Amino acid sequence: MVVINNMTSNVTSTKSEKSTENNETLSICDIMKDNLAKIIGKMESQVPTYVKTYSDIYTEYLHMIEDSFGTCYISQKELFDKLGFDQKNLKNFNNYWNVLTQVITSQIDMSTNFMKVYAQTRIATIKSYDQYMHPLMDNYAKTLSQFVRF
Repeated sequence: MVVINNMTSNVTSTKSEKSTENNETLSICDIMKDNLAKIIGKMESQVPTYVKTYSDIYTEYLHMIEDSFGTCYISQKELFDKLGFDQKNLKNFNNYWNVLTQVITSQIDMSTNFMKVYAQTRIATIKSYDQYMHPLMDNYAKTLSQFVRF
């Protein structure tokens, strides 16, 4: 029901915007700039929600692990001690998990660094495009002004 109300209010606000815009001169540049800015702004405003959501998920994972392995101690005492598990085997198992943990955390670091480089590359590409477009748009404006003279 909330989605329908939001959609209705969006349609209503769009209709009222159109009625006021009928009196104004429209520019394709303004239309594109304004709407793209709204879209990008909306995407950017969602970042804190994404971060919070993933943080909540990982918090629940940690809680689940704490609960699950809390009961593991009881099982270990009852089962493993009766079976006579050797401490040497547990040390080897610990070493295995330490290596596995190092590999996984290293992969997480590499993934994070990749995302940083990826973002930097995209930003550099956008800036390069922006630098290219400024002289191009200046020339375009000059050319259009010459056509207007005729």
